[in-house]
Formats: sequence, C-alpha cells, structure tokens
Amino acid sequence: MTLHSVWLPPAGQSRQATRLASLGATTPSGPLQSRSGILPGHDDPRYRVGGFVVSGVTGGMTAGVSHGRAVIQGTVTQGAYPVALDEDITVTFPDGDAQYNRIDLLVLRVYDDAYDGSGRSEAAVEIIKGTPAATPAVPALPTLALALAQVTVRAGTGAGSGGIDWANDRTDLRTTLVSVGGILPVYNNATVAGGYPGHYQDNDVLGYLQRWNGTAWVAYPKALGGIAPAGIVSTGGYTGQYRDSSLGVLQRWNGSAWLPAITPPPFVASQDAGYTTSTTYTAALTDTAVTALTLAFTAPATGAVLLHFGARMLTQSSTTASAFMTPQVTQGSTVVLSANDEVGASHSGTAYSSVSTVYRLAALTPGTSYTVTAMHRSSDAGVICWFDNMFMRVDPAN
Repeated sequence: MTLHSVWLPPAGQSRQATRLASLGATTPSGPLQSRSGILPGHDDPRYRVGGFVVSGVTGGMTAGVSHGRAVIQGTVTQGAYPVALDEDITVTFPDGDAQYNRIDLLVLRVYDDAYDGSGRSEAAVEIIKGTPAATPAVPALPTLALALAQVTVRAGTGAGSGGIDWANDRTDLRTTLVSVGGILPVYNNATVAGGYPGHYQDNDVLGYLQRWNGTAWVAYPKALGGIAPAGIVSTGGYTGQYRDSSLGVLQRWNGSAWLPAITPPPFVASQDAGYTTSTTYTAALTDTAVTALTLAFTAPATGAVLLHFGARMLTQSSTTASAFMTPQVTQGSTVVLSANDEVGASHSGTAYSSVSTVYRLAALTPGTSYTVTAMHRSSDAGVICWFDNMFMRVDPAN
C-alpha cells in the first residue's frame, strides 16, 4: 500500500508509515485544531508545492497525482490525520454527460470507522462526481477531505472524443500548511485568517512577508519611521506612518485615512472680470458671477504665513486714479487683518497691467482656521476700476 496514514489502522502501523507521515506540530486554527493542507516542498527549489499535483494526460480522462505529504483535520477531538503518498498514482474521470457539463472534485480523503462508521480505516484519493446541469455546481466537499483539484467535464467528453481540456478545465485547489511557528508559504490561501497574532506568511504574489495582527494580514516589517513602498500597505499601522501612493504622492496615515503628507498651499483664482467704483474696500464686484473671492487656511506651527495676491487691473478712462486690491483676514467674526492700502497691490492706467505682491502675516494661532478675502476699491468714485485674473495663495512662513 502506498498511501499511509499513521495512528489510524486498528491493527497497528508500519515503521515506514510512521517515518513517512510523522509531521510534528502543524499550522494551528484553534487550540486543538490545525489547518488541512499540503506540506510545501518541491524537487525543483524554484517552486513551492510539489505534493499531490494533479496533471492530466492530453486527450484522455486520466490524470496523474504526484507523491507528497498532507494533513487533514477532523473534528476538534478527532485530531489531525497525517497522510503520505509515496509514489505517483493515476485516476480516471467518468465520461461526460450527453447533454450537460458537470464539475468534479478530486480529493484526498480519510475514512475512520471509529468516527464515521464507514467500515474503513484508511486514506484515499477519490473523485467526487458532480451533477450535470446547464449551470453545473461544484459538489460539496466530504467530511474529513482535502480538495486537490476542480475539473470541468464537458458534455460528450470521453477518451475517444478528445478527453478533458486539462489546460483550461482544471483548477488547482491545494492549500499549504507548516509547523507551528513556521512561515507559511501562501498557495491558494492568501486570505485565510491567521491562527494567532504573530503568525507569519510569505505572500509570493505580492512579494513580501505578512504578519497576522489579529484582524488582518499586515505587511512586515512595518518599517517604523520609514516610507512604505506603493501597494504594500492598505491600512496604516500607526498614526504618522508614511507611504508612497500609486499616484506617486507621499501620504500620511492620520489614524483613519491616508492624506497627502505635503498639503499643497491653499490657492484660489478667478478669471471672471468685475469692476467697482467704491472708494471704500468691498469684496463684491459688479459684472461678475464671483460674489467674493475667499480662501480658507490653517495657521502653521510658526503662526506666520505669506499672503500672495494680485490681479490684472485697469482704471477706465483715467491715468491718475488708482485701483487697489488687498487681503482681509478673519478668524470667525474677528478681523485679524483689515483691508488697507499699505499691504495692497495697486495700478493706475487705462491699459491692463498684472500686479501682485506678498505680505507676511504673523501672530496667528497655530492650528486655527482663518479666512482671507480679496477686497477692492477705486481711489476715485468717478473712475471704474476693473479687476481680472485675480488670485490668492497662502504659504507657511517662519
């Protein structure tokens, strides 16, 4: 017999079976339970799992199953059954239905008469035949069985009619397990929950090591204080963690979301020209849809900012009058900086000219929100002053 299962035959077991199937501790899924799965290892070290590979014979209904070792978990008190197949075997799938496709499962299964009353105490490689249907379903996995492969057997398929399309109709369902404390090589089980916080797995598809934190697999190491590469971290491990986003933007985890680590300076602009003849500062302009040009900003830790502002201005039919644009800063209903000519940008002339200036505003409260509003006036009530292409920007300052 080439399929061995230890601590199962009622008449005892051979020393060979003990050597082949003695696996030690396994990947836990509970205090008394283990995952079911195939032990990793391959004759070619470039690959992860060589045991129980299902490979079909072209043009036929026969598939080969390669040698390997596995563990199949029973109920909590039943324990885990180590299984070893010491030579390759072949299995033959039944011919297809005349009308409908079906889906079969190839499984590694344990029978234990003491628990299932089957009259058998052995392990077997079996085909669980599905039901032919217009939309076939995968048959249920039997108790005490590990799925190896799923095979679609199309209508009319037989050894004399082309056989199974093994390249497209076979799906590898094998999963892995390792000894407790070992790093699990992921194979069809990347999203299966870890057995305990501190459990590690190597995700070959993503290309990095992961640690189970109790609720999710997290890239490891976290690189505390470092910048995580793009695509590695979906949820921050701590407030203040940084990552490079897929858009090439540095982001910071604020405890609940990823935000740009470097916030662009607040900026606002309008190209909808308007005019005023008011000799006192006003936010409203005539002949424009912009009611008022405003900009909100948060005071930096230094409590100082640079106010950049300007516009394309014209004093209609006058070369002596002046057009003024200046910022007014408020915090709530409190005016922090009043509109005044000394800090403003101004222009005199009947031809448009672009003017701008910068003003440093200090003594702000760090972390407090402020609003800056563009204010305008004419030096002469009889002169129309036009403002176009207006802008404001706020930068932190020392």
